[in-house]
Amino acid sequence: MIEKLAEETLSGWGNIPKSPCNVAYPTQEGELINYHPEESMLARGKGRSYADQATNSDHIILKMERMNHFLSFDEETGLLTCEAGATLDEIIRVFASRGWFPMINPGTKFVTLGGAVANDIHGKAHHVDGSFVNSVEYFTILLSDGRILKASRTENEDLFWANFGGLGLLGVILTVCIRLRKIETTYFVQKSIVAKNLDEMLAAIDSADEQYNYSVAWIDSLATGKNFGKGVLVVGNEAKLEDLPANLRKNPLKTGGVSKLTVPFYLPSFTLNKLTVSMLNKVLYIKQKGGTGISHYDGFFFPLDMINEWNRGYGKKGFIQYQFVVPEEGGKESIRLILDAITKSGCVPFLNVLKKFGEGQGAPLSFPMKGYTFAIDFPVTDRLKDFTKKLDKMVLDAGGRIYLGKDAYLDEATFKAMYPQHKEWLEVKRKYDPKGVYSSDLARRIGLTIQ
Repeated sequence: MIEKLAEETLSGWGNIPKSPCNVAYPTQEGELINYHPEESMLARGKGRSYADQATNSDHIILKMERMNHFLSFDEETGLLTCEAGATLDEIIRVFASRGWFPMINPGTKFVTLGGAVANDIHGKAHHVDGSFVNSVEYFTILLSDGRILKASRTENEDLFWANFGGLGLLGVILTVCIRLRKIETTYFVQKSIVAKNLDEMLAAIDSADEQYNYSVAWIDSLATGKNFGKGVLVVGNEAKLEDLPANLRKNPLKTGGVSKLTVPFYLPSFTLNKLTVSMLNKVLYIKQKGGTGISHYDGFFFPLDMINEWNRGYGKKGFIQYQFVVPEEGGKESIRLILDAITKSGCVPFLNVLKKFGEGQGAPLSFPMKGYTFAIDFPVTDRLKDFTKKLDKMVLDAGGRIYLGKDAYLDEATFKAMYPQHKEWLEVKRKYDPKGVYSSDLARRIGLTIQ
């Protein structure tokens, strides 16, 4: 039984918003079973959502990071059952050297399994592997009435699907059973493709999806004129043992260590301006262009994880990552119009990533759909929120939607227009959490609450 709550100020990975919360750190399932507070509560993992997805101002947050034990593993099938606070990093460190690896990997390995379900994370191989739901066999979840249910594709299936992208608003996920992928090496054969402009980039992305399991493009969103949309597409496939040079074959299942690089403090906001970002874009262009060859999984999947606390680089005001997807039909023109608006906005864009999704997996609040997705980091400025409203309208008009796992400013009306499936999701919410116990700042902002 949880008895003590500590007041903490929490924020998302973008260091916004700053929210006072009443925090508990459960260590085992028994502490949660008989815990039925009258006020709102929410489970939180490692806090890698970008804004108010895992904050609950003046209410309860259950930080699940201490419930991170491995429970069982089947060497024949690759099925791993863990407590929901286990991270992809912890799984990789234990199982990669044994020839197993997570199927779905986002841009950071420091996400919990519970958070991966709540945001239905995706990675560079969505067009092949889909989103996180495709790797999950089942999970167990604590409901607000104290029941613990098992949810899968055949058992409580409405609860199963509604949790992927459901932002933790249906209950506390306790355990997750995922299927790991069998691997020969922890390396990838990658290739860099330079695109001189957006037309070349989009053509390269379309072509790469037919040849490579993994692809992601970096775009110089400050480039204009004939270079508008220039960048580098990095593609790759898993390296087989025979692909490795002799020196790497000695330890083909090498795992990464703990990074020694850390951003020690919040950088001054003035360091991120158009000049410094332009200089950084040139460095990134050169680095990405030279990225052909053999790459270890840390550099291939998780390059930013090599710098601890890298989010401090955006300063104390914080930053947002604005990620949207637009349908494949008409998507190229939509990307062109939106990128043009960003280039002219005066809001300096940073770390711009473009890729293509395959079909969505059918969960009502899951983000991916077949089309093009673009993610842009913006340092927070006075004009940013108004500009994102303009972008929201452009995305909506294109038939697209915003990734709720990273959103910071979306309003209720726009969210409901982008996600008409929210009505289906709310019916599941009424069934399993009729009193609306599980809530968050984001839920209240966009209307994912019981009336």
